Amino acid sequence: MTVVNVGSRVYAPHRALGYVSNDVPLVTRYIQMRRENLVVTCVGRAFHTYSTDRFQLLSVSPQHDSDIRCIAADSYMIYTACNGNDNVYAWRRGIELKHTYEGHGTPVRLILPFAAHLVTVNDSNGVRVWDIKAETIYTEWKLNINATTICHPPTYPNKILLGSDDGRMQLWNIKTGALVHEFTGWPGVHITSLEPAPAEDIIAVGLHDGRIILHNLKFDVTKTVYTQEWGAVTGIAFIISKQLMVVGSSSGTLVSWNLEEGQVDNLLVKAHHGPISGLKSLPDELLVVTSSIDNSLKMWRFDNSDITLHKVRSGHWKPPTRIRYYGDGDQILSAGGDSTLHSFCTVTEIANRSLGRASYNRKLSKKRGTKWPDPLTMPPISWFTAEPARDKEFGAGVVAVHEGTPVATTWSIHGGCMSDRFLSHPTRYQKKAKVGVSATCACLTRCGNFVVIGYSTGHVDKYNVQSGIHRGTYSDPLTHKCVRAVYVDPLNQITITGGTENYLRFWNFKTTKSLSKLNIDDAVSFFVWPDTDNAFLAVALDNYMVCLVDTDQRAVVRKFSGHRGPMTDAAFSPDSRWLTTASMDSTIRTWDIPSACTVDILKVDTPCVSLSFSPTGTHLATAHVDHLGVHLWAVRSAYSHLSLRPINDNEDVVIVQLPLTGGSKHNITDCPVSDEENKQQQINQLESGLITTSGLADSRWMPLIDLDTIKKRNKPKMPALKPEAAPFFLPTVPSLNDQELRFDLEAAAPKKDGSGTASARIEFLSHTVFANDLLKAQTPEDYVALFSVLKNMGPSAVNYEVRSLNPEAGGSGNLLTAFLTMLDNVTSLHEGSNFELAQSYLGVFIKHNGRAVALLKDEKTLDYLKRAVNRGCAAWNRLSSDINYSLAVLEYMKNN
Repeated sequence: MTVVNVGSRVYAPHRALGYVSNDVPLVTRYIQMRRENLVVTCVGRAFHTYSTDRFQLLSVSPQHDSDIRCIAADSYMIYTACNGNDNVYAWRRGIELKHTYEGHGTPVRLILPFAAHLVTVNDSNGVRVWDIKAETIYTEWKLNINATTICHPPTYPNKILLGSDDGRMQLWNIKTGALVHEFTGWPGVHITSLEPAPAEDIIAVGLHDGRIILHNLKFDVTKTVYTQEWGAVTGIAFIISKQLMVVGSSSGTLVSWNLEEGQVDNLLVKAHHGPISGLKSLPDELLVVTSSIDNSLKMWRFDNSDITLHKVRSGHWKPPTRIRYYGDGDQILSAGGDSTLHSFCTVTEIANRSLGRASYNRKLSKKRGTKWPDPLTMPPISWFTAEPARDKEFGAGVVAVHEGTPVATTWSIHGGCMSDRFLSHPTRYQKKAKVGVSATCACLTRCGNFVVIGYSTGHVDKYNVQSGIHRGTYSDPLTHKCVRAVYVDPLNQITITGGTENYLRFWNFKTTKSLSKLNIDDAVSFFVWPDTDNAFLAVALDNYMVCLVDTDQRAVVRKFSGHRGPMTDAAFSPDSRWLTTASMDSTIRTWDIPSACTVDILKVDTPCVSLSFSPTGTHLATAHVDHLGVHLWAVRSAYSHLSLRPINDNEDVVIVQLPLTGGSKHNITDCPVSDEENKQQQINQLESGLITTSGLADSRWMPLIDLDTIKKRNKPKMPALKPEAAPFFLPTVPSLNDQELRFDLEAAAPKKDGSGTASARIEFLSHTVFANDLLKAQTPEDYVALFSVLKNMGPSAVNYEVRSLNPEAGGSGNLLTAFLTMLDNVTSLHEGSNFELAQSYLGVFIKHNGRAVALLKDEKTLDYLKRAVNRGCAAWNRLSSDINYSLAVLEYMKNN
């Protein structure tokens, strides 16, 4: 077997959702024309631009070659540098690459826009000053310190201040490239931040040991020292109107210092769940914007000696563990290891929202706010089930189970928050001694009235969603040792449970009585069911196999094996023809259910932990290990025709990169094809006696017979405008195909007669270009090429060409014979190929030219026509016999 390298045939990278910020500090811009501040954050290989008015995502930059390392901005452009090369890029409007500054030697780590110049510092401590417009070096020099931060003191023209990792600071003149002064600083302490203070000559210096120092540059004297106990200083900003200095720390704490009193004005512990990477104050406003590695962007308001959260744009700060499409197809629910439930919109980013963190007492947690870690926070969500049928009425469209606790929570997507209603057995799990008991799975009924929850103790309980009252227990006396999956059919007739044993149990949903048991090959991992009302249930097993169970017949109808790692999730396509499964072997396999074979393997660099098809079937959403976002893949079959074949396990599958935030440059209609598939596509007929269609759309050949009726019905009320005519002195060859428009230059050129005088003569040709080529054709290859030309024409053009063969329409008997010869050569060379096209062309020919062929009384032409008709009738008889035989066998199998 030939080993080929094949990517995914079905899925193309589309874009990623849920990414907001990372460890690169944010930057702000003020647009004078719009009178608005913009916030720019980094997300991997791209940067996002947000408006401060509504925190709306305005643009996403094109993708860099590697992750962005540092970023800076002025009123005109955004400047970026990445890890993969030594270039610095200047972007206009956040999406248009305007300038590129090359030749730094090593990657750039510090960037500072300075009026018409740009200052860059690379890893080898080389400083370059660039002319922004000319892209030329103004001056350059080498540092004797390892620079870690850079700024420009406002009252020092042509000067920049550099901080180092050994506590020293240096003031340089960028015009002359000379060192103005070196500050001894604070030996042995890493300088993490430099920010000019509102007072003249004063600079705020943030150190790694938590000290904030206000230093006078003019006299090299320390004015004030502030000490905090919340880790290294990561950002400093000043609110001039209130004499406040806002400091961010590596522990996520936000502190405001009163400069007049020299003490802490306010403190906000855990403003972010991770270190604050960037902190900027908005000019002339009491607002501070912060970003963090916890994938969030927050705006804080400083009013009345209090810090309040004004606006927020966030995603998961721990990787999501389960995702599902919800509603009409533009909303994705995502539960992560941070105990939060998020809703991501695939249409507009501004519709993304967080439903909050799961809490044992939501009101008390909300009252406490974020001033200290909340001890009431529940464990992460391990499984959730969603059903929008009664969300508005009951306020519970989602039921979630959490790791290590028997309590299930309800969430309202319509209300955008966690409900106050908890689902737990009234007596069984009230004792605190029940350590380790947890709810493991849940299933909301299609009507939205009931939820069935399975537990690690082997119990399965039914609850009313509206009231939260316990309505019954499925036990005999215990369903399983440990329940891993539950399912309720769409009509609320049967409940199916699976656990650590090698069987499934079927229960009467209403009476909770056991009905039957179905043996399977191994213990159950989880259940997956389609959104449509059919009887399919996919059962993932511990032996890396997936069984497809018919819940009506209570039998296993398909088995899919091929994964080499534990199963993580699965999903049915909307039409229930495909089953897509994900595993820890970093592959996503798509199975064709009728044929029970693999038709696509999507291999990624990190394992997929959850996936879900959109209700429209246009996208597949996936969540991956160590990735904070949700990744969307376009389904190629929704945009173009796919001819899929079974895939063997010994084929070498190429790793496909995950979608990026700015979208993908891949064309979703381009499907990777292996060498073996190319050979198969070049074969017109696989076996003699079979019938092969052309693959063209039905609209290209079906209307040919009734084209006159269609044109009469679609005749416009107003006559069409006459097209602009060609110059009168350039005669054209008549043709309906615009691409084959030719000028008859030879006929219009002056020719010499026998007497030597030039006479201009115009020859009016009655034959089309196709007819002239048809008369010149001699070999079978010529006829096949002419058939391909006819194949590319539209129905009207084909009808015109066929009718033009008639002698009464300007054709000739030779043209009629040549056309039948072409059909005979094409159909005899590959018998049964292009079957529907050849039959439709022959039908149009007989309709318009049958009488003319009969009047010719040419035995050769009549023989060609008789042979074409007999060949078509034989193929139809053979096809009809095969269809009738298949229908008879199918009917026999159904009756027995």
